[in-house]
Amino acid sequence: MRRINGSIIGPRVVPTTSVASGVWDLVAQALARGANIWPLKTVTVRYLVVAGGGGGGFGGGGAGGLQTATTFTATQYVGYTVTVGAGGTGGGNANAVTSTAGSNSVFSSITSTGGGLGGGATNNSDAGGNGGSGGGGGHGTGAGGGVIANGGTGTSGQGSAGGGGRENPNFAGGGGGGSGGAGANSPSNAVGGNGGAGSSSDISGTSTNYAGGGGGAYTGTGGTGGGGAAGAASGANNPGTAGTVNSGGGGGGANKAANPNLAGNGGSGVVILRFLTSAGSPNIGVGLTSTTTTSGNDTIITFTAGSGTVTW
Repeated sequence: MRRINGSIIGPRVVPTTSVASGVWDLVAQALARGANIWPLKTVTVRYLVVAGGGGGGFGGGGAGGLQTATTFTATQYVGYTVTVGAGGTGGGNANAVTSTAGSNSVFSSITSTGGGLGGGATNNSDAGGNGGSGGGGGHGTGAGGGVIANGGTGTSGQGSAGGGGRENPNFAGGGGGGSGGAGANSPSNAVGGNGGAGSSSDISGTSTNYAGGGGGAYTGTGGTGGGGAAGAASGANNPGTAGTVNSGGGGGGANKAANPNLAGNGGSGVVILRFLTSAGSPNIGVGLTSTTTTSGNDTIITFTAGSGTVTW
């Protein structure tokens, strides 16, 4: 270091932000600019991060949490984590197979929470699980016929609550919550609640719905955005439908007759990044599965599975 007018000027430091620190002479600056490392450039990224949907039980699975924005600023040479959450597994009633919640999806510091599991059919008040959106309630074993099994809660800014399930004598499950609306309570005996609606995004270049809730057994419909429908009727071999792959939709509930009446699995999540093509293509880690397209002046990268880093 050397002193000028009593001040200390530090050595030249290769930048890790958009500001170069220390003393850079003209030759060093020219070389760094030629190597595209000083000052570091930034890239404005629009993102959609959808977590995996919850597996259905007797109630519908909750949709995976959904977050989207247009203001994320990425810095060159910084690695950003991307993780695509898997959908939860559907439960089965005859052997008390428990459904599972969906897994989280991540982009950098943005984490969307996996969808809540659909409540089952074995306990007195088999509530839906909490998650990005809440799972629908299963059913109780009372004798009043009313709504008794509560739906799970959703995560603020990501999704909605699940609907409640109905007790004996005519059981029915609640609908799983969606990113755009709550799952419905069972409206009447032996009629399942519908899954909550998802949300629409045009980040991929086409307006698409994501993160719909699964329908509750029996007959509950899946919410727009990949929610699975419930099994059709009591006593019949009608499993619940799985949530759509890469939608974050919840799985549909299954009726409580004998196996193999399993509920539907939750749909896997998705992470989509959109930015100006002039910013250049990032390096994508080997652990990620993705496709790249363009729309106008933008590049769009859709991550459909795995975990790794993205670096511009």
